Amino acid sequence: MPPTRAVVLLSGGLDSSTCLAIALSKGRDVLALTVDYGQRHRKEISAAKAVAKRLGVKEHKILKVDLAQFGGSALTDERIGVPTGRTEKEIGRGIPPTYVPARNTVLLSLAIAYAEAAGADEVYIAANFLDYSGYPDCRPEFFAIFREVARLGTKRGVEGRPTRIHTPLIRTRKADIVRTGAKLGVPFGLTWSCYHGRAKACGVCDSCKLRLKGFREAGLEDPLPYETPPKG
Repeated sequence: MPPTRAVVLLSGGLDSSTCLAIALSKGRDVLALTVDYGQRHRKEISAAKAVAKRLGVKEHKILKVDLAQFGGSALTDERIGVPTGRTEKEIGRGIPPTYVPARNTVLLSLAIAYAEAAGADEVYIAANFLDYSGYPDCRPEFFAIFREVARLGTKRGVEGRPTRIHTPLIRTRKADIVRTGAKLGVPFGLTWSCYHGRAKACGVCDSCKLRLKGFREAGLEDPLPYETPPKG
């Protein structure tokens, strides 16, 4: 039998790169999908290309959907500041301005469309509900409902073969994501997590702080260069 085909949403960050490695480790025939949605940290798109190439992904599509036209997020509108210097207790409390309206709804819709067109049975997304920034579309209940959307709103679903949506990291601490990625050979030095697209990661935005926390607790060194050197 041919291997199961799977679409993996790949942003180029730590989590999505680990999610990609997990799908590959399961023997999936992976189709990587990166969405250029007008994010200010466009460096992650180049990171996604590099990670996909390093891990041997045969098909990697980059799809442009310009959510920046809507604004409403610090990640798509440079007039809105990216929060920096928040403590671990502050991160995850409330919904920060880096939330992109309905981003995961849009990304998953594109992924199941791609999967259906390509004959893929699965979609992988690296959403995480622990050590995260408080985004509402990263919650397990959101994905439970979206699985119903895929079942009811696609030809595959109506025919009794709905696309299976996997969230392998949904309840995984960042340190364990780092450990899993290291075990599976994720090229951490090629990934990009910072909400800024500068030459070096800032080290003080929520995403950088969560990433650094994960490496610190995993007992590993993050190979990325930082503008603000990590403490401890």
